[in-house]
Amino acid sequence: MAISSNVILVITSPEDVTANRVIEALNERQARVARVDPADIGSGLMFGACMGDGRTQWEGRLRTPSRDIAMGEIGAVYYRRPTPYAARFSHLPRQARDFAATEARHGLGGILNSLHNATYVNHPVSVTRADYKPAQLRMAAQKGLSTPVTLITNDLAQARKFATEYSPVIYKSFRGAPSPAEGNTAAIWTQRIGAEDLDDSVSLTAHMFQREVNKTADARVTVVGRSVFASRITTPDGALDWRRGNWDELVHEPIAVPETVTRALHAYLDGFELAFGCFDFALEPVDTHDPASEGWTFIECNPNGQWGWLPDSDAIAHAFADVLTEGWWR
Repeated sequence: MAISSNVILVITSPEDVTANRVIEALNERQARVARVDPADIGSGLMFGACMGDGRTQWEGRLRTPSRDIAMGEIGAVYYRRPTPYAARFSHLPRQARDFAATEARHGLGGILNSLHNATYVNHPVSVTRADYKPAQLRMAAQKGLSTPVTLITNDLAQARKFATEYSPVIYKSFRGAPSPAEGNTAAIWTQRIGAEDLDDSVSLTAHMFQREVNKTADARVTVVGRSVFASRITTPDGALDWRRGNWDELVHEPIAVPETVTRALHAYLDGFELAFGCFDFALEPVDTHDPASEGWTFIECNPNGQWGWLPDSDAIAHAFADVLTEGWWR
């Protein structure tokens, strides 16, 4: 007998308050929600899935202390930010830890990534593809968005030539700084550089340099399905990177997204097979006689970005609920 697909699976860490907002919106619709963190594998998360002998899809169950669901019941998956598998096995010796984490990721993770006919927001494979900044810039340019002149290199001579030719130039990291051993948060902010700031250390790894956009403000555009939410962001001190200051002092104002940009954003997400993305733009004046005219320059898109801090976060949460229930939930 066929099982009705009427469960929404939320894959995230226990302390994720952003996921809580989406779950609250789903609860308002009386949707069935099951929340799991794959890093709970063990007594906190048991599973079994079987295929073959007439079965062409994985069939089985997921069990947590509060949920016992058939995989065939899952009609949609909200994939947020689960705890890394390695955290579950941190007590083991390094070789055993690495083996157990890899097996869990490929086994349990492989099953959770292969649920039959489920809607993913977003699918982890799509998130991985869209997480590389070179791929982001290429996709943005292909879809008609303006992008900064960019050089990615480990060649000191090329980096100095670029910094001289396109001055002023900024440096930005691809992924940010890893957390230090003591567990504190670390960050590498976007910063201006000149040719004289560069030395032989450039050759050690990849670096990204961009011509600086003469911006007057930033825009954060959150796209969920066909819904678009945009905020103009300014800082009291006009900081190059608005993330480095006090977020409570940021000024958020609603901003209309040009229709050409909106179409390009949807095409961008379609190109990566994403249902959601957080886009960052630099806004710069186009006509000095018309302060309202602004050019939109694509900076990056986080395919699993934060949005709970935005003024319209409640509406965004309901947009997620719309996408997760659209077309199948009843």
